[in-house]
Parts: sequence; C-alpha cells; structure tokens
Amino acid sequence: MAALARWCVQRRLVTVLLWLLALAGTTAGAAALGSAYSNDYGVPGTESDRAARLLDAGFPGRGGDSDILVWHTGPDAGTVRAAAVEQTMTRTLDRVGDLPGVASVTNPYDDPGTPSVSEDGRTAYAVVTFDRQAGDIPDSQARAVADAAAAARADGLQVELGGAAVSVAEAPGGHLAEAVGVAVAAVVLFLAFGTLAASLLPIATALVSVGTAYAGITLLGHAMTVADFAPMLGTLIGLGVGIDYALFIVTRHRRGLKRGLSVADAAAEAVATTGRAVVFAGATVCVALLGMLILRLSFLNGVAVAASLTVVLTVAASVTLLPALLSFIGPRALSRRERRRLAEHGPRPDLPTGFAARWSALVERRPKLLGALALIVVTVLALPTLGLRLGTSDQGNDPRGSTTRAAYDLLAEGFGPGVNGPLTLVTEVGGAEDRLALDSLDTSLRATRGVASVTPVTYSSGGDTAYLTVVPDSAPQSRATSDLVDRLRSQVLPRAEHGTSLDLHVGEVTAGHDDFAAVVVGKLPLFVGVVIGLGCLLLLLAFRSVGIPVKAAVMNIAAVAGAFGVVVAVFQWGWGSEPLGLGSAGPIEPFLPVIMVSVLFGLSMDYQVFLVSRMYEEWLETGDNRRAVRVGLAETSRVINSAAVVMISVFLAFVLSGDRVIAMFGIALAAAVALDAFVLRTLLVPALMHLLGDANWWLPRALDARLPRISIEPPECRRAAHERLTDVVSTMEKERQRDVRDITG
Repeated sequence: MAALARWCVQRRLVTVLLWLLALAGTTAGAAALGSAYSNDYGVPGTESDRAARLLDAGFPGRGGDSDILVWHTGPDAGTVRAAAVEQTMTRTLDRVGDLPGVASVTNPYDDPGTPSVSEDGRTAYAVVTFDRQAGDIPDSQARAVADAAAAARADGLQVELGGAAVSVAEAPGGHLAEAVGVAVAAVVLFLAFGTLAASLLPIATALVSVGTAYAGITLLGHAMTVADFAPMLGTLIGLGVGIDYALFIVTRHRRGLKRGLSVADAAAEAVATTGRAVVFAGATVCVALLGMLILRLSFLNGVAVAASLTVVLTVAASVTLLPALLSFIGPRALSRRERRRLAEHGPRPDLPTGFAARWSALVERRPKLLGALALIVVTVLALPTLGLRLGTSDQGNDPRGSTTRAAYDLLAEGFGPGVNGPLTLVTEVGGAEDRLALDSLDTSLRATRGVASVTPVTYSSGGDTAYLTVVPDSAPQSRATSDLVDRLRSQVLPRAEHGTSLDLHVGEVTAGHDDFAAVVVGKLPLFVGVVIGLGCLLLLLAFRSVGIPVKAAVMNIAAVAGAFGVVVAVFQWGWGSEPLGLGSAGPIEPFLPVIMVSVLFGLSMDYQVFLVSRMYEEWLETGDNRRAVRVGLAETSRVINSAAVVMISVFLAFVLSGDRVIAMFGIALAAAVALDAFVLRTLLVPALMHLLGDANWWLPRALDARLPRISIEPPECRRAAHERLTDVVSTMEKERQRDVRDITG
C-alpha cells in the first residue's frame, strides 16, 4: 500500500488525469447509450409471474403498462357528461391515443352504461395502455401523455394522471439532494480541519469516484436488470462512505505532518495504515451488499452489483487519487495556525485531549451505568420494528400536490379505493366445461368478502386464454387486499377449478408485491446468516479474537433494528412523513429490508474496524486491555464522530430527492449511523470491552494456528510509528505533559 501511495504521489498528474479520463469515458458512454433500468419485481415460478406470462401471451396488447387518466368536474361545471366536458376530454383521449408508445385508450363516452363514470357523474376515468412495461417506457413518451392531459385542464375541470409510467414523468429532476449533502459535508469538514484545502479533498475524491460509478451503473443497466433507484442509491452510499474514507486518510496524513514527516512520507504512511483499514472496511461493505446475490432475485442482483461497484470505486479513489491530491496541496493540509505552531515548536505527537480524553476516561470509570443507558436507547428505538409490515406502498403515499396522488384520491372518492389496484385472474381455457365454469365464476366472486365488483370474462382471439378483473373494496396497500389475494388463492378459486381443467392465477401489482415479499421473507434468515457469518469471519482473521466478531455482529443487529424502528415510525406510522413531503403513512416496500440490511451491516462494520483496529494496535504494544480500550476510544472517537456527522448529513439530504424509496434509505442510513457512532461504538462497545477485560482478545490456540494471518495495519508500520512517537515523547518529557495514555480510569 505504501508503494502504491508513493507511486501516486510521484506521478500525481498522471493519477489525476487517469481518474478524470475514467469519469469522462464512462459519462460519455452512458450519455450515448442512455439508461435501461427495469423495476421488475417478478419472481419466476410465483403465481403472479405465471399470471403475467399468460396474460402477455394471450393478450399481447394488454401486456403493457396501464395508467389511468382521471377527470373531475367542479360544483359549477355540471357533470362529466356535459357537452363541453365531453368534447374536451374526447379530443384529449384521441390525442393521447395517437401518441408514440400508446397501444390503446378507453373512452367512457362510447358506452352509456360504463362503470368508468362515478354514480354522482362528476368523476370519470380512461385506461391508457402502453405497448411495453413501465420500466421500458422512454421518459419522453410518458411525459408526452402527461403534457396532453395537463393541456385539458380548465376552470371547473380537473385532469390528473396515475400509474407507474406517469410517475416517471413526475420524478423530480436535478441533483438538489446531492448538492445539499455535499455542501453540509464541506462545512463539517472545514470545521474539523480548519483549512479549506484539506476539507475539499474528501469532497473532490468522492465526487470523482461517485460520478464514475453513476455512469457505470447506467451502462450496467444494459447488461443486467438494474432498478431505476439504483443510481441514486449508489450515489447515496458512495458519497457517504467516500467522504468518510477520505476523511480518515486525510486525518492520518495530517497527523504525520504534525510529527514532522514530509508530505510524501505522510501520505505513504496514511495509505499504508489507515488506507489498509479503508480497503478492509470497503471489503466488508461489498461482502454485505453482494450477499444479496444468494437470494437469486434478478431485481436485487442489479442493486447489489451497482452499489458494490460504487463502493469499490470510492475505495480505489481514496487510496490512489487522494494521495495525489494531498501532494498537490502539500503542507496546506494543515491550517495556518498548525503550520505556524509546527515551525515554532517543531514536531510533536497529536495526543488526544479535551472532551475525547475525558469521555474515554468516563466510560472506563462507569462502564455498567453507561452501557445500561446505551441498551435502553437502542431498545426504545428498535421497538417499532416489531410492528414492521411489508407491502405495496401505492400512489396514495405520494406527496400531496402530485398528479399521481390527486388521481389516486379522485378514483378512491368516486369509485372506491380498490379501483387503484384491481386484481386480474388469468387462466388457460380448455373445453365447454371451462367456459361454463368461468361464466358462472363472477357470481361467487361477487359474494366473496372483500370484493367490490367483477368484470365479465374476456377471451383471447383464439379462445384458449381468458381473464377477468376483480376490484377489491380496499386500497392496494391495505392488509385487507393482501388477505383477499390469499382468500382467492386458497378458497374461492380452488372451488371454481374443481371438475375442470382451469388453473386460475391471481396477478397484477398487489399480488406481485405480495409474492415478492413472501419470497424475500422466506430467504431472509439465510441471507442475514451469510452476511453476519462472512463479516464475523473477516473480523476474526483481522483481530485474532472470538469476542470482537461476536460483539460486532450483535452491534450490527442492534443498529439495523434501531434504523428499522425509525423507518417504521416515520413511513409506516406516518410520524412526520407528510410535513417532510414523503406522502402519507403506508407499508414498507418488500425489497427494502434486504437492501437495508446489506448496506447497514456494511456501514456498521466500518466504525467497528476503525475503532477496534486502534485498540488492537495498543493491545499488541502493551498487553493492557484497559489502556487499549481507553486509548483506542480517545484517539478515534473524534474522527468517528466527525465522519458520522458527514455521513448523516449526506444521507438526510436525500430526503429532498422527492422519492419515497430513496428517502426511506436516507432516513434509515442516517438513523443507523447516528445510533452506531454516538451510542454503540463510542459508548456500548467500549463499555463492554472494559467489562470483558482480556477476554476480548481470546482465541483458542488450535484455531489461531489454523487461521491465515492478515493485518489491517502492517506490523512494520506499527513499530515505526511507535518508535517515532517514543522518540518525540522522550524529548518532551521535561514538560511533564500527561495524556489519556497515562490516565487510569
């Protein structure tokens, strides 16, 4: 690692140009090819997947995404059947039907008895069917439909659009969230370093690596299934960890300069020591993210690879681009006051003082009391997790003022909430017995609890496939709708199939999300076990201890539980979701737990590595557990807290993205990092380590002999740093300065 850093310093211009070339090349490629994202929640083999395949094969024109165009008349404009309204909307529907990508548009005015007009005559809707699924519809086509609908609005006539494709047209543009996060991070870094040059380097490093990753994810979408939120998620993770990793390395570099090292030597030592910890921490994040691959779900595979690509590039930039940039600014990595003090008094060790030293000593004196307080905080935050409900958050959860939310509310008020999420029953049809059973099925369906209405059976042109639509009396995200899906599959449809060759499948969005959630929940124990196991194995190899990995696993689970508790309170219970512009309360997306567990486990492991690696270094030097914990906490707590503030700021800024899913990730990650840094790593972990004593570092001899040896910080660097520190301290002995190393608890 030191040799790599020296090469980057010596060829700093080449290093910077190579990174800029990578950024420019991937960006150009992404701009030329465009995006190809796909939110395909389908799980092969599930009932909803079979229903979608049957429907697509038997009714090709109906296989595309179906959106809803809703119009509503005010109290002074009459009903939707008024001549002026009918003329305006018929002209609008004709215009929409002629747009590229639109396969068909229904017109309720063609059928006087249509159910698409509400009983009070003030609300009507038309179904706009595209020729492809929502994830494959170009943004320009969706926006063209939205513009055509908006042009029909007038005094007394409200026209709104709902549906997956239309939500793309309404997605907020720009990068406000990223800009706010970066700006706040820059302020925090400036306050921590006291110099503008040093505070901008972590920002620059993260922006270059994340920008390259963003374009790379766009290209990745052409090779595999990648969700449309993957680039934003990658940006969120990349900015957080990228700035943090660079912060740790710059902090170590500044310490080297204060000890009198040259710029090149300080950079080389920072990469050889802290840089190795960064690589190790990044590896744990990637291991946690790639753990999603064991679920064998194409939707999550793309998210895992995309996020891992971002982390790999941020780590690479931290150990190559950052040393080159540090060599450009030279001694200006220190503030003017620090440079003046260095010139006047000469080099001296950067010893922990102030609040960090006092806090470390306090934890040593009161480990039981402070540990108990930390446990209470974690427990309170985690309690809402017990009420976690996975489900389909529909467009009724969109922010007020959006056209999708307005369309949802108009449909719910005029036709009942179930119109926003109808279910489709699809089957292959054999002989006359099958047709007879299907024709009488609507009677039993209407008598089923939870069903509001049923459409007549529609047969394909060949007569070998049929479908009918069931409208629930509850909203798509309601638990009652999920119960209806289960009731149809387990009770109603088996009775209808009896004595026939029918094989009815329940499909559409709600059923698909329920199937996806069931698969994810079923595989979640295996996934969590693999992620925890691999993370513990890495820590076991690095710290040669059984206790350290076990504590890390428990702390990671606590951080995840606390973060989920905050997410449930904000998004499922609705505590503050509307004021934050995140829509109304609703269930948690079924794919969110897996992705969040991966990311949170990885990020939680970062602070464990940076904290315990310093303790482990002191333990190897002295063999004194109390001193190791005290010194490790005192020397790392300040930089960990600064890094946590940066990461929290970046994550919370993504609430401004306007995307409910990304906002969930932002709030969850911010809560997890805050809990991890300020409660777990700087309070509960050191308290437990003081209580356990030398048992922290116990490893059976037989196991120690068999395990391969890896080191986060190479022994030669530890010895060299220790010798330099000893020399400097010996020259200062006459000053009789005592620090946290010498203060007992």
